[in-house]
Order: sequence, then C-alpha cells, then structure tokens
Amino acid sequence: MRLPVPHLSVLTIVSTIIALTTATAAPATAQPASTVSAGATSINPYDIVVTDQASDQIIVLDDDAAGWTRRSQKWHWKPTAAQGFSDLTDNWGLPDEAKLRHHDGHRYLLTTDSYGLAAVVPYPSGKGSYWAADVGRADNAHSIELLPSGNVAVTASTGGWVRIYTASQGRRSDAYVQLPLAGAHGVVWDPATQLLWTLGDHEVVGLRVGGTQAEPTLTRRITHQLPSDWGHDLQLVPHRPDRLWVTTGTRVYQMSKLTGRFHSDYPGAETVDTEGIKSVTTNPHTGQILTTKTEPGNPCTWCTSTVRMHLPADSRTLPDGEIYKARWWVDYAR
Repeated sequence: MRLPVPHLSVLTIVSTIIALTTATAAPATAQPASTVSAGATSINPYDIVVTDQASDQIIVLDDDAAGWTRRSQKWHWKPTAAQGFSDLTDNWGLPDEAKLRHHDGHRYLLTTDSYGLAAVVPYPSGKGSYWAADVGRADNAHSIELLPSGNVAVTASTGGWVRIYTASQGRRSDAYVQLPLAGAHGVVWDPATQLLWTLGDHEVVGLRVGGTQAEPTLTRRITHQLPSDWGHDLQLVPHRPDRLWVTTGTRVYQMSKLTGRFHSDYPGAETVDTEGIKSVTTNPHTGQILTTKTEPGNPCTWCTSTVRMHLPADSRTLPDGEIYKARWWVDYAR
C-alpha cells in the first residue's frame, strides 16, 4: 500500500544554512563493547561486517585475525523459513547492504538485497524481524536506514526512489511514502542535521522527514550536485559532523553538508580516492578507513574478496569471497 506523496515545499537556502549551522549534535563517540546472549560473541568495535554474495550471507568477521578463513566468522545470517522469512526467501540472493543500528534498547542488522528484500533483524538472535518487506524484485534495493521514529528508509537504484516504510506500525507493514531519485543508492540518517541524506546518480539530497509515524512525509530540503557521476555509497564521517563520505563511479569525496563542497584533501585520500569504490566507512575509535573496490578476476564483476584498510594500510581477504560492501560493525548514527 502506497501512502499519498505530500506536496514538496521549496525552502530557501537561508533557512537551510541556519538549520545546519545551529545543529548541536556532538561528533560520533565510541560505544563500549557489550555482551550479547549465549551463542554469540560480544560486539567488538573493530569487527567488520561484509555482504558476501558467494555464500549469500551477511558475515561478521574478526578484524584481529591475521588472515580470514570461513572459520573466522563470528556471526552470519541469511533469511530462512525457520527464522520467520518463509514469505521472503525468494527475495534474497544478492545481499548489498549491512549496517548495525540500535532502537529502543535493542540491536539490529539492517540489510537489503538486490532481489527485493529489505529487513531489520534482531542481533544476535537473527530470528524473526523488527520489520521486513519485499520492496520490489526489479527495483534493485540498495540501502536502508532505521529512523528514530521506528520507521525505515529504503533506496532502490533501478526503481529510482527513496521510500519511508511505516515499520513502526507492524513487522510486515507495507505502507510507504516515496520520492523519486534517479539511481538512488545510499541513505543515512544524520543526527547532527536531523535530515535523511540520500545519494543518487547525480546528486546528494537532504530530506526532511515529517508527518506522523503512521503517515510520514518526505520533503527535499537540500540538494548538492555531484562533481562526478554515478553516486554509490553514502556514510557519516565520525568526529566530523559537518561531513559525509560520498563515493561515485570514479572518486571518493568528503562532502560538506553546509556548503555542498566536495573535499578531496582529507587524510588518506591518496589511497582512498580512486575509481570503483563500492563502500567506505571510518572506524570512530581509531580513524582507520575501510573500503571495498571491484576486483579484476572476481567471479562477481562488482565484488572483491579483499577488504582494504587505510591509515594505517592493511587488508583482509576472504577466500573465494564475493564481497560487495564492508563496514565496521559499529552504529554510526547513535
């Protein structure tokens, strides 16, 4: 069920600058490791989560391991009928997003799959879902975010849209409000600006989420044109609440939310800023940057078996892996 799209009011650039300048949120701070239930390990802020399309799994791996093997897995997940996904297993096969988020005192894996599954899954149990839906097998769901309201934002690149699903209304709620965004790839909630930032083929857009939990609204607040095309990944920059990571087909930038300036002189740019980067994140504890990049010869032409670190330089390789994205297993949005 699709909710009616609200009228999109155009706000002045002056109000935008005031809103961003007066944002009071502090930079991201380190979250202590906490103990999880029996059968799972404690959350280690140096662990790495990957979307492995060879095994069709979300895998959490130990960064301390000198070399990854399949035995290095600390946790893994894919939807099964036994876990309560009997109606959605056909929408899984090319996982392309994985994030850790907290809501109402609980931890969740946020994930999407190109075959149409979008889900918020309890971690570490992996059983059932806070929310899950088939968002369109042909639309190529590409990223997901959990909002403070309990609703869920999803982007789809082929579908060319950003949606807010009313996940707060039930674990299979399929009502949504939608805005068009060509090539929509990335989405992230930003506590500093209280905006939902999204990334498409040619622009970064800051959206204001309004309305109610049952009837949300989306309004374009800020638009910044990309200096190079084919936007791909969008993430917060820990300790720099004024910036976002933005990757395109050929470059990796840090974008100023206030001015729309795309910076390429950030620490680590000499190795990070290159073509083919599919994901980029910074560890808020160490400042180390994590990237994935297309790997020639990989059976999956958009994947890699190696995750690379920068500042300091390092790498981890998953044998026979087809990794699309890799992220530090950390909640950046808290």
